[in-house]
Amino acid sequence: MQFLNPKIDFAFKKVFGSPHSKPILKSFLEALVYNETQTIEDLDIIDPYQAPRLKGFKDTYLDVKAQLNDGTVVIIEMQVLNIESFEKRILYNTARAYSLQLGKGEDYKQLFPVVALTITDFVMFPDFEKVVSHFVLQEREALTHFCADEFELVFAELPKFKTALEELATLTDKWLYFMKYARELEAVPEALSEVEALNQAFDVVNRSNFSLEELEDQEKREIFVWDHRNALIKAEKMGLEQGLEQGLEQGLEQGKKEKALEIARQLLDVLDVEVISQKTGLTITEIEALR
Repeated sequence: MQFLNPKIDFAFKKVFGSPHSKPILKSFLEALVYNETQTIEDLDIIDPYQAPRLKGFKDTYLDVKAQLNDGTVVIIEMQVLNIESFEKRILYNTARAYSLQLGKGEDYKQLFPVVALTITDFVMFPDFEKVVSHFVLQEREALTHFCADEFELVFAELPKFKTALEELATLTDKWLYFMKYARELEAVPEALSEVEALNQAFDVVNRSNFSLEELEDQEKREIFVWDHRNALIKAEKMGLEQGLEQGLEQGLEQGKKEKALEIARQLLDVLDVEVISQKTGLTITEIEALR
């Protein structure tokens, strides 16, 4: 078997946002958001995926939205490229999803909590090693929560996930392994096949279940993502090289300056300040400061 890459937005939306994806999404959310507790009784997928819309890449599948049985709104997003102001976009989408629940004149009591789950194919928080992290509103010093149940940002950073197949122990581990490595597998591993929702997810990304047009769309989107990622890597590399060149030039200039100052010190008792300035290239102020 061959599987599509679930990290690419086209396949991601089909796995978690299709009309038949409810049991898959339920298991995924319970693993990454709700600490593997069977919290979700039911959910509704908002604006489910219907058909490919990747012509010219004008329409892309940024996220999946669902509403749980208790009213909680969940936004699930897969982000492959670390683009500028990405963190602000997450905050904006979360706040917007919260505010759009109310119509004109409706009471604030009708607002339901919003959870934003973001899976990244890059490291967002290099200062700690946690793969899955949860953020809520709290007081800066006392760390007292403020409306903690209303907003929650959850991040899963795939590059930090290092658990080997034979070491998978939790449902969270298994879903993270699926997201990171499904594209490289040729069969469903036994450790993952024990979870029915994961079996269904593998079935969704099985290449044999896609039309030729869908496979072409997926391939184009994957090429598009890799081209942009390579462009970012090249830009970063060029920036480093330019920085090294500038650093070397600055170092040489600094060395010349220090040599000129040393010569000026030795000439202070021999020549006039104006003559020393002509010989060393230093300003009169710089020479006077040596006294």
